Amino acid sequence: MEYGDYTTAATLRERMRLPKLSLTTKIFIGLLLGIALGSLKPEWGIAVRPLSLLFLNLIKSIIAPLIFATLVIGIAGTGDVRQVGRIGLKSIVYFEIVTTFALFIGLGAVNLIKPGVGVVLPPPVPGMAGALPTAKPQTFGELITHLAPASIIKSMAEGDVLQIVVFSVLFALAVTSIGDKARAVVQWCESLADIMFRFTEFVMKFAPIGVGAAMANTVGHSGLRVLKNLGMLVGTLYGSLAVFILFVLLPVALIARIPMRDFFNAVKEPATIAFATTSSESALPKAMENMERLGVPRRIVGFVLPAGYSFNLDGSTVYLSLASIFIAQAAGVHLSWTQQIVMMLTLMLTSKGLAGVPRAAMVVLLGTAASFHLPAEGVLVILGVDELMDMARTAVNVVGNCMATVVIARWEKAFRTKEWMEEEAQLEEVTGEAAIVSS
Repeated sequence: MEYGDYTTAATLRERMRLPKLSLTTKIFIGLLLGIALGSLKPEWGIAVRPLSLLFLNLIKSIIAPLIFATLVIGIAGTGDVRQVGRIGLKSIVYFEIVTTFALFIGLGAVNLIKPGVGVVLPPPVPGMAGALPTAKPQTFGELITHLAPASIIKSMAEGDVLQIVVFSVLFALAVTSIGDKARAVVQWCESLADIMFRFTEFVMKFAPIGVGAAMANTVGHSGLRVLKNLGMLVGTLYGSLAVFILFVLLPVALIARIPMRDFFNAVKEPATIAFATTSSESALPKAMENMERLGVPRRIVGFVLPAGYSFNLDGSTVYLSLASIFIAQAAGVHLSWTQQIVMMLTLMLTSKGLAGVPRAAMVVLLGTAASFHLPAEGVLVILGVDELMDMARTAVNVVGNCMATVVIARWEKAFRTKEWMEEEAQLEEVTGEAAIVSS
């Protein structure tokens, strides 16, 4: 074969090669195949359940180290109020107030619409990995006693997220209090978090099979009517996010006297990037640039916006509150208002630091479901339509964090001030000098 012929053949093979499918596309294909298998051959759909349990166990192995590492990093990095001063304190207060509103909007919507009622999740198989224990509801006194882990190793082994969170928060505060002596520990936690993020990527390669098996099993048990419930869940999330924007973010903007047209023009591009990529981190550089142009000093943008990615997850908070109660409704588990509020507080803590990580909300949701003895299969059922919900919640995360920077700037009386104008003039001067040098 001549060299030219070999090159032509290689080029033809390259052209004929099928395009690489994204993980989302693979999960969607697995979802469709699972629906088809469960509806056409219900007994086969039920038989493939061990594949979904295998995937669940892999995800469960991520929960404890990931939550521990990210909480320590988040608190040790931004939680020392004495060091970060007024901006840190004001930011934390604002973040927690707004995310609390987000929690209760999601909680109210899911209790009002009840999208999970009517779903029949498969019962746990006794003795099989992935089966969750059953327990009677805890009294308030038992709940308080249960907060402190007698053994953090035991809590991690049992997947008790609430105890892991309490230990991690206290550990992070202790790390923060001794300053530079704990730098090695913080660096170790950063490495651990990076490793667990990569581990999550490896595990998610099995997601199409796990999701397909879970959907086949669910459809085999409850039929195609489960699709109606998933559509209701997606619609409930979009409606809840709209309510949050109209009745929380908009009043906040009016109270803070934020110029709405300028803010909309500044936020629309990063929000669109976040919606299209389902990644908050991909929108961060553009969001920081646009907030500075809007009139927020760089010192505030540089602190508030990154901190918001750990502490101000408005869209993800609404989603987690909806999804957790959806699983309880699907499982036929009645949760009192006290139990639901405790679950929301747990979600508020466990979601810190995970906004930019692909599918991290599923890891948090699975760990919280296990802590409240809810069937893990419900998480995989939701994962089938997670992409549709991920786009909206990620965009709202970005919009909420951008608004937080302007609110804190207003609170500090630093929005579009002489200080900002001087920063802009310096930036334009540097840009002009660079242009002259390049020419």
